[in-house]
Amino acid sequence: MSSGFGSNTNSPLAQADFENVASAAIDAGKSLPQMLIEVSRKLGSKAAFTNMGKTLSHADLDRLSGHMAGYLRGELGLQPGDRVAVMMPNLLQFPVAVLGILRADLVAVLVNPMYTARELRHQLKDSGASVLIVVDNFGKVAADGLEGTAVRQVITTRIGDMLGFPKSLLVDFALKYVKKVIPEFSIPGAVRWPHAMAKGARQPAVESKAKAEDVAQLQYTGGTTGVSKGAALSHTALMANVGACEQWLGRCLDPEREIGLICLPLYHIAAYTNMLYAWAHGLHGVLITNPRDIPGLINTFKEYRPSIFSGVTTLYDALLNAPGFAALDFSNLKLSIQGGTALRRATAENWEKVTGCGVVEMYGLSETAAGITVNRWDGPNPVGSIGLPMPGVELSLRDEEGNEVPIGEPGELCVRGPQVTSGYWQREDETKKSFFADGWFRTGDIAKRGEHDYLFLLDRRKDMILVSGFNVFPNEIEDVVAMHPGVLEAAAIGVPNEKTGEAVKLFVVRKDPALSEDDVRAHCREQLTGYKQPRMIEFIDTLPKSPVGKVLRRELR
Repeated sequence: MSSGFGSNTNSPLAQADFENVASAAIDAGKSLPQMLIEVSRKLGSKAAFTNMGKTLSHADLDRLSGHMAGYLRGELGLQPGDRVAVMMPNLLQFPVAVLGILRADLVAVLVNPMYTARELRHQLKDSGASVLIVVDNFGKVAADGLEGTAVRQVITTRIGDMLGFPKSLLVDFALKYVKKVIPEFSIPGAVRWPHAMAKGARQPAVESKAKAEDVAQLQYTGGTTGVSKGAALSHTALMANVGACEQWLGRCLDPEREIGLICLPLYHIAAYTNMLYAWAHGLHGVLITNPRDIPGLINTFKEYRPSIFSGVTTLYDALLNAPGFAALDFSNLKLSIQGGTALRRATAENWEKVTGCGVVEMYGLSETAAGITVNRWDGPNPVGSIGLPMPGVELSLRDEEGNEVPIGEPGELCVRGPQVTSGYWQREDETKKSFFADGWFRTGDIAKRGEHDYLFLLDRRKDMILVSGFNVFPNEIEDVVAMHPGVLEAAAIGVPNEKTGEAVKLFVVRKDPALSEDDVRAHCREQLTGYKQPRMIEFIDTLPKSPVGKVLRRELR
């Protein structure tokens, strides 16, 4: 079950007439920023990304990212390979910052802006980031999370910094004084975004000299031990995913006229590679800062009439159930993609009934630079399938010893190809455990091959909880809860949830008989981001354990 990279692939998903921008860049040994800058210089004044009514052209991206690169290398004196963390939602600053980091031959570290100070501190310390770029809304968390890290410069930015006058002032005034979502904070020595950009503009031009195999990005993911690990993704790995999408989509899209809504957060690998594909092919990407604002999202949908939409099942359901959505004009919609959680059949059927566009399911991981399997966009697919191997991806179903299982038998889904991580940042032991011989990466997911080679997921990592497309690992929840002085022991499991696919259920053994559910919830709110919060808490006398003392979560389930 495999396919080779490039236009000669034998993948049934490959199209004959695609523009192979990324594939050609890989063949030429280019880095990711070299590819993106070449595209932007070619497209010039064409619209690249829009947010809150403001549009940046490709020429703007080239110019502004050059200013950021100049500041990081010329003003701060960072050296190739140094890490720069980016903590922001979907804003125009995001692609500018990322391309600036990459063209300076630095490594981008994408941070969930909803992280608590504890979660942020771990990621900054683990990556060794020297610089943090953060939006004011999350500045208080950043200020609290810097202690003990290697960060020596913080760049803060307002939501409206790139919207232009007077919109920038109006947006920031509304957020700070009307909605009151920007807390007061102080970060000694922090530099404002406009100041950094102005200083960078005066520095000599910086162009990427990175090699294709160099690390471009650390994509943080949970680990089976609950420790967040940074998957090292090379320039080639990220471009290979774009190349696979080129071949999969083929003639589906017309870059001259297509508009895509990018709703999923850009720190998430799926949305990030969506952005890279749009960028490389000249599509107009509309960045959605707050996809939970469903009325606002519907208005954006109405205004731009997108041809491409991607989201998780919960977002599809929220739109389908919102007043006014079904009345929109969907005549431009060509492609609807879903990943992160299992696609519910009822959701897919309702979406197609309302919009006239079927939902295509994709499967991937942070460690594989997003998608490795996907269904066809140009034909029917088996119900419940995660699709076929994407072009350039080799897949194999294996047993615990690494042997291929017979056709029709379930096995661990393993992947090999240019998209796959080179390993976990500074975690050699974890890297070794995650690979079989000959470069086969272990996804930890159990799958079975069906008719015509379509894949079906049967189970996944035994203990991982998938909340609205985000990995939640029980050990992290349990470690945090155990920090409470009133807790003796705790165990977390995933339970079905209509809105989020799964939700966290927490079992607690009290040390203090007076410990209440409210006490536990308050503690979790301080230490864990929203999607990791336990939705149900149950107090029990003892946790089920194996003879060697391991908690048996399967019995709790």
